[in-house]
Amino acid sequence: MTFSALDSELVGPLFTTPEMRACFSDTARLRAMLATEAALARAQAALGIVPAGLAEAIEAIAPERLDMAALGQMTMLSAVPSIPFVKAVQALLPPELEGAFHKGATTQDILDTALVLQLREALGLIAGELEAVIAGLSTLAAAHRQTPCIGRTYGQHGAPLTFGYKLAVWLAGIAEVAALLPELRERVLVASLAGPVGTLAGLREQGPAVLEGFAKALGLGTTPIAWHARRGRVAELGCWVAQLLGALGKMAGDIANLASTEVGEVAEPYMPGRGGSSAMPHKRNPVSCTVILAAHAAAPGHAATLLQAMGASHERPAGLWHAEWHALPALFGLASGALREARALAEGLEVDPPRMRANLDLTQGLLFADAVAGRLARPLGRARAHALVEEAAAEVRRGGGTLQAVLERHPEVRRAGQDIAGAFTLTDATAAAAQWVEPVLREAARVGAALRPR
Repeated sequence: MTFSALDSELVGPLFTTPEMRACFSDTARLRAMLATEAALARAQAALGIVPAGLAEAIEAIAPERLDMAALGQMTMLSAVPSIPFVKAVQALLPPELEGAFHKGATTQDILDTALVLQLREALGLIAGELEAVIAGLSTLAAAHRQTPCIGRTYGQHGAPLTFGYKLAVWLAGIAEVAALLPELRERVLVASLAGPVGTLAGLREQGPAVLEGFAKALGLGTTPIAWHARRGRVAELGCWVAQLLGALGKMAGDIANLASTEVGEVAEPYMPGRGGSSAMPHKRNPVSCTVILAAHAAAPGHAATLLQAMGASHERPAGLWHAEWHALPALFGLASGALREARALAEGLEVDPPRMRANLDLTQGLLFADAVAGRLARPLGRARAHALVEEAAAEVRRGGGTLQAVLERHPEVRRAGQDIAGAFTLTDATAAAAQWVEPVLREAARVGAALRPR
């Protein structure tokens, strides 16, 4: 039995990637815990607190040498895996070193710092996929900055714009979330070493120096005071992942609508067997959009768990910290699958400009109502022009012909002597939409470059 879709062999591959599952696997956690203990030993050895060979002895222990099932059973008794972990590692160390192992640290120091090491790898995976998504959408937006299509409000035809503009809106939403990642990494990738109640009293005056050496050995930052019960950074990270999934969800929702039979302006990249139906052989369901929208729907609940964990009592709470172990890996798993699918869309979306043009003509020129009202406002006044165009639109809906034809035969329009033909071209709308694409492309290029490893 599995208790999470992400852990399921049946549906897990749909929602997450093997690389992200590996980041948060039990083996990865033990490897990170061993690396954390080795860094602690190295920092303490430099100050003469523990024997010099302890760090190397810890590093020589592969996580596979630890009995995972036995650790799990012991965790059921201790409520944390670090207590049986410490005992298991001590049993593998030479007798002269085992007494110095884990000196001055506490359970949460090891587990939180190990989590940070896992998060560093996970954020690297996310950054790489984000850069690819941004690059793919940028290429599409540049290619379609002049491709006319319908702008929709409340699900109805509003006014013309370009598909490049629509793509730029998706791109800007994703890029503005991605832009927060470099600074977020600085705040999240910090070591935890504070001892039982946060003061490192067991290391006396050497505590600050040990913390600095410990963090340096792991390539992590530090905070001015223990973050055992300060979970704001963890909650911020989870909310950022949820926000990212929201930005991807905006794109996926639009694509799913645009790919519907009645609209048909785009399609997901074709792959034999993908998106089929067990009952309807003709179907080509939007699988990528489905995965992204499912992740977006699931994310707020996990983020809420992390926000609730911020209410940790005293120096270490009962339960709230443990709840993070469910929520944070799930968010990263969902993000990995959503980004994989978003990249496929960004790099392979099939666009149908002729269908976009055909859809522009569906409403018999009603898309140009605002433009023609603007022209008629000069001789008739704004209020009368708006009312007249509204009346003409009603006649169009009753089958009276195109909006241009209805207005041109209207006596009041004829008396006004205003040439309205120019209002029924796409030139102005296309130019107005296209001008917004380039600034987004420049900002997206800056954000993408900032995501690359330094």
